[in-house]
Amino acid sequence: MERRWTSTEDALARVTEIVAAPLPQLLHRTSQVLRGLVPHTAAAQLSEVCAYAPRQAVGTDSALAGRITSAELGRLAVQVPVGTPWQGEAVLAGGPHAVLGVASAPRGKGGALLALTGLGAEPAPVPADVLRTVQRVWDLVTVYTYQLHAEAYPERTAVSRAASAARATALAELADAHGAALTGVLAALRAPALDDAAARATATELAVEALAALRRAPYWNRELSEEPADDAFHRAARELRPLFRHHTARLVLRAPGSTRSVPSDAAHTARAAVRAATLALLEQEGVQRVHVGWWLENEELRAAVRDDGPGRLRVEEAVTTNASERVAALGGTLHVDAVPDWGTTVTVTLPLAPSTPLPRRTADNAPEGLDALHPREVHVLEHLALGRRNREIADALGISQSTVKFHVSNILAKLGVTTRGEAAALTRAWEH
Repeated sequence: MERRWTSTEDALARVTEIVAAPLPQLLHRTSQVLRGLVPHTAAAQLSEVCAYAPRQAVGTDSALAGRITSAELGRLAVQVPVGTPWQGEAVLAGGPHAVLGVASAPRGKGGALLALTGLGAEPAPVPADVLRTVQRVWDLVTVYTYQLHAEAYPERTAVSRAASAARATALAELADAHGAALTGVLAALRAPALDDAAARATATELAVEALAALRRAPYWNRELSEEPADDAFHRAARELRPLFRHHTARLVLRAPGSTRSVPSDAAHTARAAVRAATLALLEQEGVQRVHVGWWLENEELRAAVRDDGPGRLRVEEAVTTNASERVAALGGTLHVDAVPDWGTTVTVTLPLAPSTPLPRRTADNAPEGLDALHPREVHVLEHLALGRRNREIADALGISQSTVKFHVSNILAKLGVTTRGEAAALTRAWEH
């Protein structure tokens, strides 16, 4: 693994070794391959795409790798420009180390930082041609990682919910680092061995380092697990446009019109489901127009794909099994409404926050289907219990009357009743 990249064939072989690795081993394999170019004993990454594990560290020096923190990588990220490798001394694992830092940020996405350390006592500068190669390798790894996450299996999508714990760890580490920095500032100002000028210079240097880390913290905390809704939608639009390049159908887009941040796993899943549905709709004959829209309402992200085709698609034809499983893994729902000669609408609804269930009794005769209701169906049921009609419910919830009818049909089926009155009566009895 210590071989130099002496030819194009050798370089391609090294890259093949990297992309052949499973996702959990990707950083380890990258470190192994790059060791022939830049000898090092530890490698660490901080990446927004890995919401469930933003910080990773590997290496032959496990003690060094294990002590590298997210806070230290966050401070280093301030110094490393995207696309230009950085060489210098940085604090990693609690002390100063020679570091080679490489940052990559594919267009329209967040960033990923790679830090190679354990370079030796007095490492020589890395040659420019080697730096270019390392940058290109890390660019490839970053793009490949995004692709793996975009096609993640449901269990990995669900695991990304642990991002909140990762963010809490990063923030705790930053708090500890800031506490240490403030202690250092006070110690410098109080040190009897330093004159006023030296004390101020030392305190200023410590304060600048702490401020740099503080300014970087919100970026990493937010980008690790969230993205603005409009940005997420426009990314989906960029993925859809090539599908229409050689098709007679026209793509019509409706952005959410919101800068509110949504969880990255929800955005990834919505994009995947919309892409799968669009592909299925375009395979029909007679489709002239496809509408794709996203809405943010009542703590939900709703993505809809609608065509003007024959309207005879079945659920299993309109969405892939993988897309359905990914939506279900996040507690969302996926509905297909096909109306012959009018077209097909595929609607994906994903929760953005834990929903508040309707209060209910635990009596043995409580409706068994109630637990199966989606949060949006619960909202519709609440209005049904108040005797409201479809138009009133649609106006209150900001949805169409046809969507209300669709939800009412599902509610009746899940509760095992045949009329709206029976559903309302069950709900009132259940509340009391």
